[in-house]
Amino acid sequence: MRVALVNPAWSYEGSIYFGCREPHLPLELAYTKALLEADGHDVLLVDGHLEGRSNDALADAVAGFAPEMTVVTTAPTYLFWRCAPPELRIPRQFLDALRGRGGTTVAVGPHGSATPRIVLQKLDVDIVVLGECEEIVARLASARDWTDVPSIAFKRGGEVFAAGAPFVSRFVDLAALHWPDHWIHRHGHHHHRFDARPDGPGAEVEASRGCPYRCSFCAKIDFRDQYRRRELSIVLEEIDRLIAQGVTYVYFVDEIFLPQKPLLEALVHRPIAFGVQTRIDLWKPDMLDLLGQAGCVSIEAGVESLTVEGRAALDKNCRMSTDDLAERLIYARRSVPFVQANLITSEGDDRHLIDAWRERMQANGIWANDPVPLFPYPSSPEYHRLWGKPDDGAWERAHAHYMRAFGVFSDIQESRPLALPELEEICRHDA
Repeated sequence: MRVALVNPAWSYEGSIYFGCREPHLPLELAYTKALLEADGHDVLLVDGHLEGRSNDALADAVAGFAPEMTVVTTAPTYLFWRCAPPELRIPRQFLDALRGRGGTTVAVGPHGSATPRIVLQKLDVDIVVLGECEEIVARLASARDWTDVPSIAFKRGGEVFAAGAPFVSRFVDLAALHWPDHWIHRHGHHHHRFDARPDGPGAEVEASRGCPYRCSFCAKIDFRDQYRRRELSIVLEEIDRLIAQGVTYVYFVDEIFLPQKPLLEALVHRPIAFGVQTRIDLWKPDMLDLLGQAGCVSIEAGVESLTVEGRAALDKNCRMSTDDLAERLIYARRSVPFVQANLITSEGDDRHLIDAWRERMQANGIWANDPVPLFPYPSSPEYHRLWGKPDDGAWERAHAHYMRAFGVFSDIQESRPLALPELEEICRHDA
């Protein structure tokens, strides 16, 4: 089968999206490509964001390939499945430009994983994949009957059929990725790096998937939930390929980069810097020393609340005191040039306490952000607490709540975000 895999040309005007707006490598689509090619399929992978091509140009390229199946993602790479733009206007723009020239159309991503029926309607695709998508897309390409494939939703006879829960892949043995040289050369961004200007191309790598914790604010219930660690030899093979292509910095997209001594010891001897997101309470001083020796130059550490009660309300399951967390962050800064302590808006946090703590952190060379509100994504425990299981109006409900509750957003968001129905006007023009 001929299969096209598409990361559309993302733009965020009017969006509450608070993720990084630079292009990143589409890991989920590249894994899918490797699995499809291993099964003998002919695959085209295109990325409008990274390649600087419009959705119209992408659609023409896909049509020229004459695929029997076209897969489009609803989030700007795996790194941002947990904080994707709520609106679906960009993938819909691509699909409208494709105008039926892509064979069977498939949507993958966090939106369909939580609310498959409304995504089928908004995007007017044939199939929506629930959960982690790589193995499911590969099975779809070889299936004679869609009903034989788990974790998908599709329309038949005017009714929506949903087969099973969101899929959890093996992940551990996904092949080492190899990116085209011209993609790497275009990838000048070093994600979440602030210690130095880029001295070569950047890249993203996934060493583990999922998280063993269940913090209330984290969108993960329907995808990348169970913690798994990728085989070390595969991760190192992928990193060595990137180094050979001139990459000088990688960002580990792992939901939680846990201490892993063999990986860090292997990185000590490789000419690569890297960044991670983690929980500082899980790192002992000797492992933080090794983290710095291995080349870590950026830590994004989730602290979230400055009180025991606040962290408990967020289900952080953190056993360290606020002072202990501060000391551990200060220790990390001894060997890692940039350390960030993430704070989110939490009921009951005292403004004077926040200001004093931030000043202390900044005096020790640590960036602690002014607390920001987080969007109650339908795949987060917070959404389930507020409204129960997500229904067809989940995204609109969460978006309206967010807009009502907060008058000030993060500094990378639009100052005047639009309401979700306005952003998705294109999605109401159903075929």
